[in-house]
Amino acid sequence: MVFADLQDSIVALSGTNSPETIRRSAGVLATVAQALDIPFTVSVAPRPGGPGIIGELPETPPFVRGGPCCWDDQAWRGAIAAEDRKTLVICGVTSEIVVLHTALDALADGYHAIVLVDACGGMSERTENAAFRQIEAAGGTVTSVASFVTSMVRDFTTPTGRTAITALHDLMG
Repeated sequence: MVFADLQDSIVALSGTNSPETIRRSAGVLATVAQALDIPFTVSVAPRPGGPGIIGELPETPPFVRGGPCCWDDQAWRGAIAAEDRKTLVICGVTSEIVVLHTALDALADGYHAIVLVDACGGMSERTENAAFRQIEAAGGTVTSVASFVTSMVRDFTTPTGRTAITALHDLMG
């Protein structure tokens, strides 16, 4: 799972999902990733004064990259390859830049890419939808946080299931 450019100053610029929705969705994903032991990374764009990662994400050293795509960062790509998993779950801001290019490059390299729309923010609804269509046309999956979580956790009576359902309730505000 990659949290891309979920930085306070960038999330605030979302023209599609509100910053509150993105933050809440990312927080739910972080909770569920930890409960299910899903490896995750935080990839950030360089910003004056430091990365300024949103507080809903767990403390972890971010990968600071120089360009618009996580896939171009050799250290980040090495961390992804070391996990030896072929599915990459992506969320971030902006959908038309970092989410799009990371998903397309991952797909081209043989990974399955899942983009979670409610944990993404775009410049406009029109341009974000165009990016999502490109990802789908390339073979990626575009879905929601709730759909993703419930595809991973099917029994809410277990301790992990209770964590997931509680997180999903938090998602609804």
